[in-house]
Amino acid sequence: MQEIKSQKKVRDFHQAKWNEPVIFELHQKGERGVVPPRTEEKIASTIGDGVSKLPGHLKRSRAPELPEISQNRVLRHYLRLSQETLGAAFNVEIGQGTCTMKYSPVVNEKLVASEKLRSLHPKQDEETVQGTLKATYELDLYLREISGMDYFSFQPGSGTQALFMMASMVRAYHEANGEGEQRDEIITTIFSHPSQAATATVKGYKIITLYPDENGFPDLEKLKDAVSERTAGFVVANPEDTGIYNSKIKKFTKVVHDAGGICYYDQANANGLLGITRAKEAGFDMCFFNLHKTFSTPHACGGPGSGAVGVVERLKPYLPKPIIEKHGEKYVLNTNLEHSIGKVRSYYGVAQNIIRAYAWIRALGPDGLKAVSETAVLNNNYLYSKIKEIKGVDVPYAEGGRLEQVRYSWEPLYQDTGITTEDISRRMADFAHQYWTSHHPYVVPQPFTLEPTESYSKEDLDEYIRSLTHISNEAYTSPEVIQSAPHCSSIHKITTDKYFEDPEHWAITWRAYLKKYKNTKEKQT
Repeated sequence: MQEIKSQKKVRDFHQAKWNEPVIFELHQKGERGVVPPRTEEKIASTIGDGVSKLPGHLKRSRAPELPEISQNRVLRHYLRLSQETLGAAFNVEIGQGTCTMKYSPVVNEKLVASEKLRSLHPKQDEETVQGTLKATYELDLYLREISGMDYFSFQPGSGTQALFMMASMVRAYHEANGEGEQRDEIITTIFSHPSQAATATVKGYKIITLYPDENGFPDLEKLKDAVSERTAGFVVANPEDTGIYNSKIKKFTKVVHDAGGICYYDQANANGLLGITRAKEAGFDMCFFNLHKTFSTPHACGGPGSGAVGVVERLKPYLPKPIIEKHGEKYVLNTNLEHSIGKVRSYYGVAQNIIRAYAWIRALGPDGLKAVSETAVLNNNYLYSKIKEIKGVDVPYAEGGRLEQVRYSWEPLYQDTGITTEDISRRMADFAHQYWTSHHPYVVPQPFTLEPTESYSKEDLDEYIRSLTHISNEAYTSPEVIQSAPHCSSIHKITTDKYFEDPEHWAITWRAYLKKYKNTKEKQT
């Protein structure tokens, strides 16, 4: 058979673009897609109409204002929207940076589609959910082995909520030891995620931010100057969000411990560490993993994810209630935690994501988990070696000191052509690529952050590199093509930021939109 060569050009792509109204605008009074069946006489004779016996405070004062629309128009509406959506199943998503976008096995989706799992209720008696409790408990054991921690909680719904939980435990620990008022400072680094400082601030802490040395690494001497009897804790990502890995991290945690502080670890960027390093050996007292990143469950927009938090033995009493324990052959929910911070979220966690992560780990095993990280690091180093050769690209800080991701810079290209990283982001959409710049503050000028993970082949990476190279050439030869992008995508160029900055111009519900629209019309007349 003649060998088929993979395409060497930039991908020819054009996404569907529909001028599609929101579902409420499709409302037509009296249209029906589904007619619910009438209650059977035998049931009605026992419970009545199903509404009249409800307590008054559980009844609606009026029917919900749902759109009335036929079935075929509903189908058409959502299929059109799906054609305007890209994701890991459609395109190469290495450009999402720090969010670790990887392939999630379809078989895991079949597992969580089980009627038994979908029918779970958080207030069921624990006797009736032994299987789910067992899987959750065993996932806890796996994460203990991966991290070196002694107990895990799956209550937080995201990495930021996990950071909030850890900051809450730091405060509870020092208050229990009579040092709550004295220890009022949290130390972090400028290259770590902004949520670290934000969540500690919410807990009332003063934030001390360490800036890097000339190579981009956290400065140990500055940490020594910062710690004192007021130090409550030290929180850091490693690798940090620029991709830099601090191999001397144990010296940092020792400095903080010697001052009486607690060290907690943002492991959102753990995809290059599985089976290679552990939080315990690095000297951390707490850490979290994003199951919706490292362990291949869907992101679900931050809330329905899972920021699994692990702690050492001495911090177990401060965990949010409940934790799952095994008593003989039975799994129980233990709420008897002396210094528990209570809850950071209702109930215990997203069961579907816990099962997905559990299945992913079981399928890979310890050797497979290590191979995940080795492949992710290999992919990143290949990408790094190619992208730094593209005209207009710079790689600030720590030459060669990256693991699973890199925050690159288009600053030279911007100085030469005036093309910004936001311009390139829109142009990349024309080739069906996700592209992420950076969270703020922009510690790297004109940034773009790539994380190839283990999911993508060399051919996938080469396609992404070709697209960036093509756009770099356009910037130097025909910049107007980039400035007017996108041309082939459903997204468009936003010409004003007032809709994001001014509450008078945005609404989070249809009802709020109608109210503002009505007010606008009245002002105009």
